[in-house]
Amino acid sequence: MAKTSKIEKMKKQMRLAAKYRTRRQALKARVIDAGLTMEERLEASRQLAQLPRNSSPVRHRNRCKVTGRPRGYLRKFGMSRISLRDLAHEGKIPGVTKSSW
Repeated sequence: MAKTSKIEKMKKQMRLAAKYRTRRQALKARVIDAGLTMEERLEASRQLAQLPRNSSPVRHRNRCKVTGRPRGYLRKFGMSRISLRDLAHEGKIPGVTKSSW
């Protein structure tokens, strides 16, 4: 099980990313816009740098919904490979069966 502080940090990052999403997209569009002057683009870049670091969606790390494990995450199931294996063996994940050949 992951530390509670790491899980709470992840939740906070997700909230911040959602809060600043529109402002961040607008500023990025201004930075890329070739029709603006260089000074306007630099000012937009400075404003983008003033936003909180954790509001960037790139800083988000996918974690297992069951254990909070950050590695071995399977996006389709939203959990780590270890949790998936345990729950699949118990038959708790619909549509997943143990294969044998």
